[in-house]
Amino acid sequence: MLGNFTYCNPTKLYFGRGAIENLNAELPKYGKNVVLVYGGGSIKKNGIYDEAVKLLRAHGKNVAEIAGVMPNPTVGKLYEGMQIARAHKAEFLLAVGGGSVCDYTKALAVSVHCEGDPWEKYYLNGEEPSCKVLPVGCVLTMVGTGSEMNAGAVITNPETKLKIGHVFTDEAVMPRFAVLDPAYTLTLPHYQMVAGIYDIFSHICEQYFSGEDDNTSDYLAEGLMRSLLHSSRIADKDMQNYEARSNIMWTATWALNTLISRGKATDWMVHMLGQAAGAYTDATHGMTLAAVSLPYYRRILPYGLQKFVRFAVNVWGVDPAGKTERQTAEEGLSAMERWMRGLGLVMRLSELGATEDMVEGMADSTLVLDGGYHVLSRDEIVGIFKESL
Repeated sequence: MLGNFTYCNPTKLYFGRGAIENLNAELPKYGKNVVLVYGGGSIKKNGIYDEAVKLLRAHGKNVAEIAGVMPNPTVGKLYEGMQIARAHKAEFLLAVGGGSVCDYTKALAVSVHCEGDPWEKYYLNGEEPSCKVLPVGCVLTMVGTGSEMNAGAVITNPETKLKIGHVFTDEAVMPRFAVLDPAYTLTLPHYQMVAGIYDIFSHICEQYFSGEDDNTSDYLAEGLMRSLLHSSRIADKDMQNYEARSNIMWTATWALNTLISRGKATDWMVHMLGQAAGAYTDATHGMTLAAVSLPYYRRILPYGLQKFVRFAVNVWGVDPAGKTERQTAEEGLSAMERWMRGLGLVMRLSELGATEDMVEGMADSTLVLDGGYHVLSRDEIVGIFKESL
């Protein structure tokens, strides 16, 4: 490993069946005024809401609620949450939901006491919080984002068609604790399950496809990918398989808790492309990533050929004997495509509502990063979106 780095992850995890009972150990550490944040109401149907509220009440918490956090949380919803939290004099935020709810709650944590406009400060200007940051806890009900153990938060501005993620450097933004009960994920529809699985896989790839050195992080990434491929195939056939779903949940956390990015430049262009598409279509995040991934990777393959060969051999089991490096690398991406199609992932942006007249706008809103093997030109971005349709 050739890069210098710092690693710290202060989030405490409680994993397994009945893990929500560990709120009994955590809730006494925080103030009386709690804001409970959740999404569209599924937690009320499956009983998780009742479990959380019962524990909050048992510890004498004064609870306000922010409901209806959408899959791509908007800046308008952030402003609404700020008003509720300020009026409640919030001292602690508890997110109960998937990655979008966790993302939103972390964005709220840095916004409640923000003196200016948090959208401008954090998302347009990329600043760090200079105000008090509210502590956050997460009860995870859907896997994919890894938001339960990092300091990232993605917010969408539907008016300007911008979907921007900010990974804060302040450790205070990271959840103080996260509750991970794989049983909570068993009621998800197949579409949401496989979208989350691909989000996990994409997170690993974004960190893997960078750098040329012999890096321990790459070996960890390959192990995570192989585990995910194995468990995803089991869960695809048997969605109630607890063991497979628990491994998927654990892989999701390690895919984006910053561990495998250490010593890496990291790429993240698939996410930039997918987020631009998501801002225009409001489509499920994992599916936008699936639609743009292969056109992107096939475009950059010549620039990172050695890593794509390694990916083919170590992740997909491609036998390189009798093949050129290019053939081996391309066979790896073909194996990846077969896996994606086998899961039923959406492979075309047009299936998510994107149209050709959106391409130029999506290209304009795509943030270009330089951590991968090739820096995309605008023409290349347009080309990738057209191939993705």
